[in-house]
Amino acid sequence: QVQLVESGGGLVQAGDSLRLSCAASGRTFSSYAMGWFRQAPGKERVFVAAINRSGNSTYYADSVKGRFTISRDNAKDTVYLQMNSLNPEDTAVYYCAGGPEYGHFDYDFKYWGHGTQVTVSS
Repeated sequence: QVQLVESGGGLVQAGDSLRLSCAASGRTFSSYAMGWFRQAPGKERVFVAAINRSGNSTYYADSVKGRFTISRDNAKDTVYLQMNSLNPEDTAVYYCAGGPEYGHFDYDFKYWGHGTQVTVSS
């Protein structure tokens, strides 16, 4: 079992930056690919970014490519999401996820955090 706890969300203005963190506990963090998803009000949860076990491969949704960066520190059992040039369309609850498969679908990830709210005002 792996427990994931997100932090770093908040209220920011358009154009600002924010860094989310996801701390993992339980089984060996480096055994899992990690990802970030988000769910806007009234919409389905969608993929944002993923990183493989070693951290040398990343994948992004087109909507965040060039603005967001996913990274991980296996020594700290933590994955990050650096978000730059935020806009109101980025407003959502952001979820951290981990699993054995390096993918971009919900079913690729077995473990999920409870989410952290990011609100971007115009």
